[in-house]
Amino acid sequence: MSDVRHVLVLPDRDAAEEVAEELADRFGVAEEPQLVRDALAGEDDAEDAQWLVVVEDPAGRLDPGALDEFAAEYEGWLEKP
Repeated sequence: MSDVRHVLVLPDRDAAEEVAEELADRFGVAEEPQLVRDALAGEDDAEDAQWLVVVEDPAGRLDPGALDEFAAEYEGWLEKP
């Protein structure tokens, strides 16, 4: 089975950092999630940047539905593969 990677899209850095911390507690994610600033195409204003939380899931054990609901608590969503 190939490695699974989940990408959660969050509205701002604070939300992304909270989600990254909470992932370990709520989902038992062992590996540190990666935070990536995703500036929207054509936008120069940093306020319009979304933040991505990239979660490696090599065992494929995380439930995408649960991750999507979790991200929604922070006004975000799970990017569909």
